[in-house]
Amino acid sequence: MSDPINAQFRPRIFSGIQPSGGLTLGNYLGALKRFAALQGPDAQTIYCIVDLHAITVWQDPQILLSRTREAAAAFMASGVDPAQSILFNQSQVSAHAEMAWLFNTVARVGWMYRMTQFKDKAGKNAENVSLGLLAYPALMAADILTYQATAVPVGEDQKQHLELTRDIAAKFNHDYGVTHFPITEPLIEGVATKVMSLRDGSKKMSKSDPSDASRINLTDDADTIAQKIRKARTDADPLPGQMDGLKDRPEARNLINIYAALTDETPDQVLARFEGQGFGAFKPALAEVAVEALSPITRRMSEYMADPAQIDAILADGSDRAAAVAMPILERTKDIMGLLRTRG
Repeated sequence: MSDPINAQFRPRIFSGIQPSGGLTLGNYLGALKRFAALQGPDAQTIYCIVDLHAITVWQDPQILLSRTREAAAAFMASGVDPAQSILFNQSQVSAHAEMAWLFNTVARVGWMYRMTQFKDKAGKNAENVSLGLLAYPALMAADILTYQATAVPVGEDQKQHLELTRDIAAKFNHDYGVTHFPITEPLIEGVATKVMSLRDGSKKMSKSDPSDASRINLTDDADTIAQKIRKARTDADPLPGQMDGLKDRPEARNLINIYAALTDETPDQVLARFEGQGFGAFKPALAEVAVEALSPITRRMSEYMADPAQIDAILADGSDRAAAVAMPILERTKDIMGLLRTRG
């Protein structure tokens, strides 16, 4: 249920992805496809390539530039229209970094140490990681609240960071006696918001998996996609008529979810069509719908990447439009906090 405070704000959706390279089917079904579907008259959509988050760990500058453009190409190839949405890279809008510092004074250190992703990434080397890796949830909150975003499409692994964003917004509003920031709502929907490995249904599909057979890359050609699906790990049992029958069959459940997400059906609708059949019949059908969905994206990504100047121009325009939204909100935040401004 939406927080009543949010009715005071313009409906606005914000989300972003890191330019980490190697985008997969998981990125498409868990994020990019959903981003495209959310475009429309009901809410302004703002999509960001979060390159400032990327540099919390060392990045080769030239590779980071290339990956930023690749991420922009993936957004557009997946259906995000830069004329309909605002598409930009984070570092071109300085309001993100400024708001992050303001939120560093609102957030509590204990909140940061409780973030499970920091614990996972820092491991036993916590004393030697960058300060940015610890503090980046404040930047994530700034990404969202600098636009007074009322909703964010998130995966299960990002829910904790959105909770911190909500805590920061609530504490700021309480401390200063204002209703300046919305209490941003999560949008968690769809059957394949978390796509699992093709080789191990208990692990998330990831570009960092040593086995390329574990994932479908957005740059894979049709033959490669079909081959990976054909070799995906499954079991010998026939498919049931409902998802309850796949409770203890993670690989089978994953493939059904992927099929459902690609065809905009429910898993039970898919199973009703394939009930009693084995994977010898199901895998070719899944390969067909995957190739049909992904081949045009691969082609469009290649076309965009062949013209980096066009990508740069689109991101520059998006950055100007993003700043036009963000800067007045940032300046009002400074006013509320008593930070003197003698210009503008």
